[in-house]
Amino acid sequence: MNVNKEILQFLRELRQHNDRAWFQAQKARYDHLREAFMEEVQQLIEHIAQFEPALIGLQAPDCLYRIYRDLRWSADRTPYKTHFAAYMAPGGRRSEYGGYYIHLEPDNCLLAGGVWCPPVPILKKIRQDIAVNGEELGEILASKPFHEAFGTFYGEKLTRVPAGFLSDAPYAEWLKYKDYSVMSHKDESFFTSSDWMQKTLADFHLLQPLNRFLNASVDEYYGK
Repeated sequence: MNVNKEILQFLRELRQHNDRAWFQAQKARYDHLREAFMEEVQQLIEHIAQFEPALIGLQAPDCLYRIYRDLRWSADRTPYKTHFAAYMAPGGRRSEYGGYYIHLEPDNCLLAGGVWCPPVPILKKIRQDIAVNGEELGEILASKPFHEAFGTFYGEKLTRVPAGFLSDAPYAEWLKYKDYSVMSHKDESFFTSSDWMQKTLADFHLLQPLNRFLNASVDEYYGK
């Protein structure tokens, strides 16, 4: 069986039995699937690094997210996440850089990229660069292959243009975003097909210009 089919089946069962007793009984199965997913992510990293050199040397364990939920401030007491996910960016899953995200979850599979939930100083720097270089960003977002795959930014927006920017600035609507991420929802069949990795890499390649644009701002913020 395709390993992604096995992962999705496991997660479907976990959704129905999200408790420690069931999970412990299935722990060996989970460990096997996590290891298989990690191998897939490592392959993705090595391929992405061919067009995104900043990922050279990145290791999959630094990119995978834990399955254990943080329950400290949650009303939902189910202990486990019902997805497998990884964020491939310089520095791994905690990176402030734009990168490449893969998410396997029953009925909610997706690919994503860009900069999500940046710290305020980095968000401000990205907005400043958009105000000056918005035409370049517009060309990236308007590219037909990119637009068909990812559309445009999807996150929360301010109701007004943030302080420090003119309300009638040419790219005012983009300046309202609180992060700069794009997403492409996929049917489960996308990830269970024999050529899922090639298709994923093709979509990730479309993300590279957006990540390059955003990461130039992050680099400049850090003085690189």
